[in-house]
Amino acid sequence: MSSTIHTSAGDKPVDPYKAKSLQDPPLPQKIEDLTTFISSTKFGMLTTQLPNSEFLTSRCMALAGMENGGIDLIFHTNLFSSKTLDLSLHPSQVNMSFYDPVSGGWASVSGVASIISDPATVEKYYSPALSAWLGDLGDGVHDGSPSDPRIGVIKLEARLATYAIAKRGAIGRAVETVRSVAGGDVPAVNSIRELSSEELQEWRRTHA
Repeated sequence: MSSTIHTSAGDKPVDPYKAKSLQDPPLPQKIEDLTTFISSTKFGMLTTQLPNSEFLTSRCMALAGMENGGIDLIFHTNLFSSKTLDLSLHPSQVNMSFYDPVSGGWASVSGVASIISDPATVEKYYSPALSAWLGDLGDGVHDGSPSDPRIGVIKLEARLATYAIAKRGAIGRAVETVRSVAGGDVPAVNSIRELSSEELQEWRRTHA
């Protein structure tokens, strides 16, 4: 698909907002800005494909950790939950999105998910808050502790990422938007960055 459209005023970008906002700084800066945004936002929506269906569903998740220089994301899961089943059947149909309503920044990370039940990994990322979600079944085993066999870890290995960092505060964004609309232009309020599979693999290779 072409990125431009021919008009009576000449060739113009088919998506003016993206054309004006897209930036490509050096890879270390792109990674640092993405991981800083995700770690500070922390909460996002995990989208998976339902079993035996073409439809998708999303759930709010809290970031539990980051690996390989910050690009691979870690979340807790109940190994017997529906999201664990979704990921087991469709490990490559996964997206994690984050949004900060204050800054207007957002991030989308797509990749391949794996379910890890290894006790050492569970212990590494364990949080006492998990007991509130799992409860204590009163049998001395399923008690929400690090040894609870229900607790597992989701690892999302990033393959593609797109994100936007706000370049202005809320007032600045509003002023710029009004000014742009009045002038028939699009506002330049965000810096949009894209990370390809090749860039993420290069980063992972040097930050394992």
